[in-house]
Amino acid sequence: MNYELLRATKKEKEIIKNLMQFYIYDFSEFVKCDVEEDGLFGAYPYLDEYWEEVNQRFPYVIKQDKKYAGFVLVRFIESEERNYFSIAEFFIMKKYRKEGIGKAVAKQLFDLHKGDWEVYQLESNRPAQAFWNKTINEYTKGEFKERFENGRRIQDFSS
Repeated sequence: MNYELLRATKKEKEIIKNLMQFYIYDFSEFVKCDVEEDGLFGAYPYLDEYWEEVNQRFPYVIKQDKKYAGFVLVRFIESEERNYFSIAEFFIMKKYRKEGIGKAVAKQLFDLHKGDWEVYQLESNRPAQAFWNKTINEYTKGEFKERFENGRRIQDFSS
């Protein structure tokens, strides 16, 4: 496994925008979305903010052997109750799945962004639940809390 997790530059925003089409296609199995009149899924509404809200949003690209293999969008959420990091979007192209890249990337992100985390998956997305439960359990050595809320499975932990 020869992957790289790189903070995405403004130049790579277009790469993420393009990869987002594959991500939404995969995700359409779990949420109601259709392509628009031009045959593409609608644009991700918050993508620009990842280069505008520098200390709140963190875009990453994933490369395998110097080729784009996916992306991750991380958010830092501040509220009156608490501050925490969250995975907004996480995508590994199918070609690169089952190689351990996703798990390695997730653990690297947890180490890069030290603090409290909240990771969630839709209840209907069983593959994502299995992936995140296993990854977070390994990373925290079982020291995480889990809850179900508003149709989502949520894991809370500290890195």
